[in-house]
Amino acid sequence: MGSVTSRDRLVKLLEPVVEAEGFDLEDVTVTPAGRRRLLRVVVDRDGGVSLDGVAQVSHAVSAALDAGDAMGSAPYVLEVSSPGVDRPLTEPRHWRRAVGRLVKAELRDGTCVEGRIVATDETGVELDVEGAAHRVDHQDLARGRVQVEFRRLDESDDAEDDGEDGDEG
Repeated sequence: MGSVTSRDRLVKLLEPVVEAEGFDLEDVTVTPAGRRRLLRVVVDRDGGVSLDGVAQVSHAVSAALDAGDAMGSAPYVLEVSSPGVDRPLTEPRHWRRAVGRLVKAELRDGTCVEGRIVATDETGVELDVEGAAHRVDHQDLARGRVQVEFRRLDESDDAEDDGEDGDEG
């Protein structure tokens, strides 16, 4: 089941099922797990994926798999999840869903640019790079990664740091 053709068969079967539930199918993998196999289905959509959404897709995918023989007769475990923060941004929809996030973008010419995604459209991405707007066309993007930020300062944080916290005594 680890072959490309088997994966392609699963994608062909599951993509319309996942889309009917209002999600995008991001990835399908099958890996050995002892005597069983692990079928991992990764889904996403605009606005993110809730636990209820994962359960909804999981039921639909399970029903589709039970109705056919795509997984064969050997036992398997189905895992449906959303992509993690380390998922590479490779499709225009990935960039759109990361608006407001700090990203490191690898360009096809071998260079990198780091900035916050301000906006996206059908042709490209606008980044704020150290206060300056920087436009990159989708065709020039190789891939990107969301950068983990432990604390992002915003204007409300700045107001609290003006020394008016009322803790003086």
